[in-house]
Amino acid sequence: QVQLVESGGGLVQAGGSLRLSCAASGRTAGNNAMGWFRQAPGKERDFVAAINWSGGRVYYADLVKGRFSISRDNAKKTVYLQMNSLKPEDTATYYCAARESDNTGVYYYTASSYAYWGQGTQVTIPS
Repeated sequence: QVQLVESGGGLVQAGGSLRLSCAASGRTAGNNAMGWFRQAPGKERDFVAAINWSGGRVYYADLVKGRFSISRDNAKKTVYLQMNSLKPEDTATYYCAARESDNTGVYYYTASSYAYWGQGTQVTIPS
């Protein structure tokens, strides 16, 4: 089992930056491929970014490419999402997720390929 706890959300003006953190714990935590998803009110949960165990393979949704950066510190069992040039449309609850595998797999962008989820952290960019 893996437990995930996100932090770092908040309210920031458009153009600003936030860094989200996701701390993993549990007996099998630390070797998982990880992802970030987001969900705005009344909308589906969308893929944001994914990273494999080594950090050598990363993927981004087109909407955040060039603005967001995913990274990890395996010694701390923590994954980060650096978000720059934030826009009102980035407003959502952001969720961290972990796969059973250390690889992102070909379906890294689908929520169903992740076994564990955090409780989410709110990011608000006022328009």
